[in-house]
Amino acid sequence: MSTRYAALLRGIAPSNPNMTNDKLRGVFEGLGFDSVASVLASGNIVFSGRRSDVPTLERRIQRALHRELGIPGGTIVREHAELRALLDSDPFPGLTHGRGTYLTATFLKDGAQPPDRLPERSDPRARVVGFDDAARVFLAVIDNSDPGRTPDFMAWLEKTYGKDITTRTWLTVQRIVTKMES
Repeated sequence: MSTRYAALLRGIAPSNPNMTNDKLRGVFEGLGFDSVASVLASGNIVFSGRRSDVPTLERRIQRALHRELGIPGGTIVREHAELRALLDSDPFPGLTHGRGTYLTATFLKDGAQPPDRLPERSDPRARVVGFDDAARVFLAVIDNSDPGRTPDFMAWLEKTYGKDITTRTWLTVQRIVTKMES
């Protein structure tokens, strides 16, 4: 039985000729996945394949990306059902993603330890809404009115989880799920 997945790739620069959507899709197709499609130009690939252990799938994809395209960044995979449930939970009730206020989802690599507690609000530009255990994702509202400054929350995530994370806007997560369902 086939399962629908999303691969969230870290460190993709669409201006790099080895990181274009067609080359990324080609790696996934070369691995034997079906219905491969990209969402935006920032390293979001949806695909179908036999049900698999997610950490094994992440390692397999990352090795192929590194071997074929020289992409050293991380690969985080989620099943459609996990992302659909996350959207259905409506973790940002009444809030709207906008130019100055970003609704964000920071995904942890499968197998990463969830937090014992959420970080304290040490930066007024970041408000952690919660952590969704099933999707292994931090949900936060980020004041992005000063794009030159990274909120302390984002620095805490990097310090705590290293490169085993990747952040997407809530709009991107919605687009990924829509593409998975089309």
